[in-house]
Amino acid sequence: MAPADQIEIPMRIIIEQPVPGVLHSLQSKDDQPLDPKRSHGGEPLAFDFPIRIAPGPRFLGDQVRREGPERRFVYIRIGQSAGDHASPSSRRMKIDIHDLEPGLLDRAAAGDGVIEIAVNGTGKDGTPACATVRPTGRRLA
Repeated sequence: MAPADQIEIPMRIIIEQPVPGVLHSLQSKDDQPLDPKRSHGGEPLAFDFPIRIAPGPRFLGDQVRREGPERRFVYIRIGQSAGDHASPSSRRMKIDIHDLEPGLLDRAAAGDGVIEIAVNGTGKDGTPACATVRPTGRRLA
């Protein structure tokens, strides 16, 4: 349960066009794979989790990571780092959340839906996307 000055909202990260057969997962609060999933035919992968918003806004939660005073993001672990030790890949995607539009946050806080952030899961070279991955879409579902 969120403290009185915080509002919990549901989030969903959708990995579009993931490399088939490669394991993906959220990163847990203790830096371990969480909710691992594998796309067998390139179908999208979805990861659901809550975040908390405090005045400011400040972004909090088990999956929220920080870098500097303002940047907040969520890691998606890939291949070996997601728990597939036979994978040739060992990567992470960094998906920013600190720049979510205030109107989107307000609507999610009012209970109007889940904030979905979609990203492309395949890099230009055909391997799993990694590092900071720019959203292909953000919406309330």
